[in-house]
Amino acid sequence: MTDDGFIELDGVEKVFEVRRRTGFMRRERRSVRAVDSLSFTVARGEMVGYIGPNGAGKSTTIKMLTGILAPSAGRLRVAGIDPSRERTRLAHRMGVVFGQRTTLWWDLPLIDSYRLMHRMYRIPDARYRENLDRLVELLGLSDLLDVPVRQLSLGQRMRGDIVAALLHDPEVLYLDEPTIGLDVMSKARVREFLRQLNAERATTVLLTTHDLQDIEQLCSRVMVIDQGRLVYDGALAGLHEVGESERILVVDLERELPPIEAPAPARVVRVEGPRQWLAFPASESAAGLVARVAAEYPMVDLSVREPDIETVIAKMLTTPADPPPSPHSPQDPADHAVP
Repeated sequence: MTDDGFIELDGVEKVFEVRRRTGFMRRERRSVRAVDSLSFTVARGEMVGYIGPNGAGKSTTIKMLTGILAPSAGRLRVAGIDPSRERTRLAHRMGVVFGQRTTLWWDLPLIDSYRLMHRMYRIPDARYRENLDRLVELLGLSDLLDVPVRQLSLGQRMRGDIVAALLHDPEVLYLDEPTIGLDVMSKARVREFLRQLNAERATTVLLTTHDLQDIEQLCSRVMVIDQGRLVYDGALAGLHEVGESERILVVDLERELPPIEAPAPARVVRVEGPRQWLAFPASESAAGLVARVAAEYPMVDLSVREPDIETVIAKMLTTPADPPPSPHSPQDPADHAVP
């Protein structure tokens, strides 16, 4: 553990006891290890992506960090507080947004939910008004404050939940699928808002999402969890190296030609008329390859396509080789399958 860690997990485990019917009067009891020997540290003010496949243990981790669940083993602290033992105390220092579950009152107008939270968190009046006005303007909710929550679209409700999570100026914000159901413009607005929040107020953000553009645009550090264990913790660029991802150079020639003779390890992966696609390692610069093609072929135009991070992660998780050492928190590969 580091002395400056705002969020600290050391050997955290979470085991659920599950009963399954195996016959007319028989039930089988078994243990499911959702989180297995999980250790990492997040510094105050960091914005970290926490990703992995369904059932990997992401939501279980968030629930332990918020105090909803208690760890089965290990040590967990947020701002020096044990969440499961002092959940009420920690609640005033954290905000939570669960994409599929709302913290808003379903039958009340949106503004009434905010007024209730004003009282629940005992937010000083001036601070509440200032935060509400700023957040509502930034997230474009001014025309929706008098609309009952049940009448809001999923995207509108998500923005409403983000406001609710931030009214009391939390030091740490847990976001679970914060852009689910949002259109392109709303996603851009939420992402810009989160960047601004992190930059201006040094709010610590732990973001879980299946929309990996959220990670690419917001987080410089990413953690990948699989089967309850941390399999990668480092820079987003390093994730491409671990997954052996490739970039694609798309070349438009003056006329249809045989496949370009590219220097290894680059190779032609597709030819369609005068257009050719060349794959090369994402860790390498495109400059040398572009110069070679431009010098030897009648080129009209070109573009470089970045690797799909979702494909990179899928490939990494299905590769049998051990992951390389992490600069933050090395872990062994997972041994336990989780539904």
